[in-house]
Amino acid sequence: MSFDYQKICAVLYREARLLDDRQWDEWLNCYTEDVTYWMPAWDDDDQLTEDPHSQISLMYYPDRGGLEDRVFRIKTERSGASTPEPRTGHNVTNVEVLAERGEEVDVRYNFHTLSHRYKITDHIYGTMFVTLRKSGADLLISSKKIVLKNDYIRQVLDVYHV
Repeated sequence: MSFDYQKICAVLYREARLLDDRQWDEWLNCYTEDVTYWMPAWDDDDQLTEDPHSQISLMYYPDRGGLEDRVFRIKTERSGASTPEPRTGHNVTNVEVLAERGEEVDVRYNFHTLSHRYKITDHIYGTMFVTLRKSGADLLISSKKIVLKNDYIRQVLDVYHV
């Protein structure tokens, strides 16, 4: 199966827009039930951690249930780190198809998020490694690895930052 590059980009742009627009339920619908959502940490030797089960991660959700819990806390203001919610602007660039196999396609892209809260704007940027899986006529995210390049930031990171 050959994947349409424009459709791949459209999926990535839509996910970013949903975060910027705080459309949490629609954003969750971008993900499969068995999604792995992982942001490894940088170790003391400037290497990324490799195992979310035995090493430090900045974020790790082994399935969509963790993302649903996060969204519940944001929507019900049960997250001190998210109150007030920042205004964000996500930019997706350098989208590159890495591999295609059956119903899945692996994609790499860069992101730059501007996050404005308490009259301060922060820059958060890095590289995403995403697997998209065909689901009917749609492509859903079944795996997301976020490599944060500027991990020394002065706030708690959340899903809307990346």
